[in-house]
Amino acid sequence: MYRRQRHDERQPLLDVRHLWVEYEGFTALEDIDFRLRNGERVAVVGPNGAGKSTLFKAVAGLLSPARGEVRVYGARPDRHLCIGYVPQRSQVDWGFPVTVADVVMMGRLAEIGLFRWPRQRDRQIVHEALETVRLADLADRQISQLSGGQQQRMFIARALAQKATLMLMDEPLTGLDAPSRADIFRILDDLQARGVAVMIATHDLEQAAAAFDKVLLLNRRMLGFGPPAEVLQSDRLLEAYGGHLRMLPLEQVMVADTCCSGGQDHA
Repeated sequence: MYRRQRHDERQPLLDVRHLWVEYEGFTALEDIDFRLRNGERVAVVGPNGAGKSTLFKAVAGLLSPARGEVRVYGARPDRHLCIGYVPQRSQVDWGFPVTVADVVMMGRLAEIGLFRWPRQRDRQIVHEALETVRLADLADRQISQLSGGQQQRMFIARALAQKATLMLMDEPLTGLDAPSRADIFRILDDLQARGVAVMIATHDLEQAAAAFDKVLLLNRRMLGFGPPAEVLQSDRLLEAYGGHLRMLPLEQVMVADTCCSGGQDHA
């Protein structure tokens, strides 16, 4: 059950120290070490199987480290209430009979408590979250009737209702058209202004370079973390992707991942 943890504001929002995650003897993540502050927007990039989804689950407290630790404001995550986790859309049962408002209200469950009805304050918070992502007019719609962009905005609204200060979004832009991606980034700009930190797993390296404060380059090991111009260098990219790169003759070193569009990142 998610719970409200006490924050130590002297500590980083997210502090990942020498994190190792293993599955039945297989090492999915090896010695991951980085810190994240409020309001930062980070693109997590790497080929399929690099460990992007695993990293998010470990940060959210859904997986236990084999070694190392994850701290959120100085405390262990343990499904920390201030962490909003948005899984890949392919992992969601869109046929489940719930409405948009029902899903957003799930962000209030830890505050409401089990077997209790939402209060007027909870309904107001849900309405405000839906207004923020411009879905208030679709509150009563079944979730399968939403477009891909609307589905992602619904999950952002759930995180807003949860009062999350860190959002983990696993490939939220995959399959969206340009207007839908622009809608998502407008909302992310608003979240950043509120001090919400966002980590987004993406295969779009050009977008990672153009629209994010920092990039975390991952292939089971962390091959770089910092400003895009420093991380997205040809030597590091070749180490991460091997021969699956197409070099682009731009002012900065840019590459397009030609092997990793679509699909799930299971490791």
